[in-house]
Amino acid sequence: MSLLTVTDLKVSYDGIEALKGINFQVDKGQIVTLIGANGAGKSTILRAISSLVPIKGGSINFDGRDITSLDTVSVVREGIVMVPEGRRVFPNLTVLENLKIGAYLHTNQKEIETNIEHVYQRFPKLKERHWQLAGTLSGGEQQMLAVGRALMARPKLLMMDEPSLGLAPLVVKEIFDIIRRLQQEGITILLIEQNANAALRTSNYAYVLETGRIVMEGPGIELLHDPKITAAYLGQSRQKVQ
Repeated sequence: MSLLTVTDLKVSYDGIEALKGINFQVDKGQIVTLIGANGAGKSTILRAISSLVPIKGGSINFDGRDITSLDTVSVVREGIVMVPEGRRVFPNLTVLENLKIGAYLHTNQKEIETNIEHVYQRFPKLKERHWQLAGTLSGGEQQMLAVGRALMARPKLLMMDEPSLGLAPLVVKEIFDIIRRLQQEGITILLIEQNANAALRTSNYAYVLETGRIVMEGPGIELLHDPKITAAYLGQSRQKVQ
């Protein structure tokens, strides 16, 4: 069952088409990955869904409702939350304060406290460092915090933009383990990831973008073994994340 359906999505920057009629869907409970070279339009798709950039044409349907014209806050209320590229935690606030910011749309203090405990159960390191300034955490810990902050909004769809960027291989494996666990907990995930090998191994379905268009799609494991994908995106570096 489709949770998110994007139809003929078009976005332009200064008269230049960044997205040229994108069509794709994310089924409920799945991990769906968008891969492609830098500048292909992957992040623009997430930003358009979040209403962070204006849409020139097309439509976005989420959980049976047209959300094309909603503002960003309303999109979050609908249940779409993004973990941004580069983590973007608030460095001068503590781990706990960062988490509370993720719950800014909720007013029930008891529910907020329960959600914080759920995040701590998922990420024990964050509980150990709840008093620590976010800017002093390691890159992997900051990524956990960025995910935890997003989970505080109780998303139906979690969009993740390059979650492994700049992280050591062992930490990358940990991040993908987290992504799998979130799916097992029932969270649907739309993933952008520069580590195409790890992303395709993890995803149920994937789309390949080139210059604002989807040029290929299929189950992640099938694309992983497609010679065209291997040549274009995997090359000689096929770091495995089991």
